[in-house]
Amino acid sequence: MKRLGRYVIFGTVLVIHSAMSGCTSAPTPLPAAPEGIETLGEKQGENQFEVTPTAPISKASRDLAAYYARLETSLTARGLLRTDGGGIDTPFDIDDIQTNFTRIAFFDEFKYGQGFVAADDTAQGLLSKWTRPVRIGLSFGSSVPETVKTQDTPLVQSYVERLARLTRHPISLSTRNVNFDVMLAGLDDARDIDQLLAKRGSVIRNETQRILKQMPKDVHCLVFSFSDPQQNNQITYAFALIRAEHPDLMRTSCYHEEIAQGLGLSNDSPRARPSIFNDDEEFATLTTHDQVLLQMLYDPRLKSGMSLDTATPWIIEIATELNQPNS
Repeated sequence: MKRLGRYVIFGTVLVIHSAMSGCTSAPTPLPAAPEGIETLGEKQGENQFEVTPTAPISKASRDLAAYYARLETSLTARGLLRTDGGGIDTPFDIDDIQTNFTRIAFFDEFKYGQGFVAADDTAQGLLSKWTRPVRIGLSFGSSVPETVKTQDTPLVQSYVERLARLTRHPISLSTRNVNFDVMLAGLDDARDIDQLLAKRGSVIRNETQRILKQMPKDVHCLVFSFSDPQQNNQITYAFALIRAEHPDLMRTSCYHEEIAQGLGLSNDSPRARPSIFNDDEEFATLTTHDQVLLQMLYDPRLKSGMSLDTATPWIIEIATELNQPNS
């Protein structure tokens, strides 16, 4: 679950997180995945995404779908991609909550401005979250079948409602005034992605294109978050890309992780358990531990733009209030 560092571009901070990148550890050899998406786009009415059927799905997209189907089967056979939220085998305490929140909300995994180059443990940033209502627009590339759209729309709707309840922040699925795009698109939908991002502004489009062109092929989905240093690091726009070639569970996992990351929990930590903010693919969906982290992030005592030093007393206080021993 790789993430790029925080980029300052034209006064805007860009944070990129990419999920499910460690999956090549399956016990049986898997075929190399075809090359990843290298350009971006969309067709859109106002903010309601509309597409028309395109040419038949390419061999590259079909091959990628077959690869991911084998991968999901391998992972679930090993007991990974859990959807139970954690249990007695995954205890966590107040120290875990404080440590994991700090690592996930304040630290960077990759060096500033250097693509997928790992940062050291001191790459500390400022707290970043939404202060305005989050209006999530769910879009589909031209290659996505109607059956998948029908299945995924209520799934995302339910998840967004859950996040709104957890954070007590206004988060909704919307077709108007969208400020968080979530797009399901395949290898054949590059033009669709590009057209969507073009409507969001040249900085967003150009920087996103640049990152996707260097995206490793083991990155399965990602989210880009833009925040403004002139407004206390508040997140103002996010774009999540989910590969349409994923089978059902991996697609659901990407929705859960990327939308949550786009709310401000943008890093990963190998210590976080039970958690989707981890590279080990143990959990596919939001866990009890992750719910606590989201509640902490959107507690009004933690302000966007806070340094870790300033936030630490509040982190301790909030974690103490929220902690319910899970053992």
